[in-house]
Amino acid sequence: MRILAIGLAALIALAGCGAGADEPGAAGSGGESNVTGSITVFAAASLTESFTAIGEQFEAAHPGVRVTFNFAGSSALATQINEGAPADVFASASPKSVAAVVDAGNSEGTPTTFVRNQLVIAVAEGNPKGLAGLADLTRPELKVALCAEAVPCGAAAKTAIEAAGVKVTPVTLEQDVKAALSKVKLGEVDAALVYRTDAKAAAGDVDAVEFPESATAINDYPIVALKDAKNGAGAQAFIAYVLSADGSKVLTGAGFQAP
Repeated sequence: MRILAIGLAALIALAGCGAGADEPGAAGSGGESNVTGSITVFAAASLTESFTAIGEQFEAAHPGVRVTFNFAGSSALATQINEGAPADVFASASPKSVAAVVDAGNSEGTPTTFVRNQLVIAVAEGNPKGLAGLADLTRPELKVALCAEAVPCGAAAKTAIEAAGVKVTPVTLEQDVKAALSKVKLGEVDAALVYRTDAKAAAGDVDAVEFPESATAINDYPIVALKDAKNGAGAQAFIAYVLSADGSKVLTGAGFQAP
């Protein structure tokens, strides 16, 4: 299994050109399947760890199949898809980004919400600044990272901050949640608003501070097959696996919530 960066469209095209199949395979692990070739999945950055694990399990359940991922901000992925980047599946951190693909006529079938996610305040391990909620992010000495409003984690942060009735002035606006989290891990900022799942994946490097306003900004994650998929059967089989008990176990174990 390979993971691609945003700009490697040429490599994505090569990876996505595997042979297709006529019918989707079984959703569960270990069953026989006629799915073949490569499956290219564009997925929100916050799904990196979970989808990497799901991809490995899917490949084990379907010998000879290769799953290739492009992880990035959902809005950037939607733009890539609508500009013709080859992909079979789109898994987004917000319905808005999937809607952009659907409205452009580039989806196949109806998107399905498969998980939900919620924000936390990521801080250095041990919470050395003693942060307890969003109001603390207004302290003038603090450096705070947020996602840009165009991406789902940024839109959710804006909603939560407005619900708290505070004004947070970030020192940086990042293009995906992993980039915001990395600022905390590297000590470049004191705090960042990130998804609960990302903070959990970085346990040992960061701590997560829960705050009540996050309940006003829970993100739904939809997944959909794409109209011009080179491996339509593979796309449907991968989506079925994500929705299966095996896929759900990985996702809930990472801290995602059931839809």
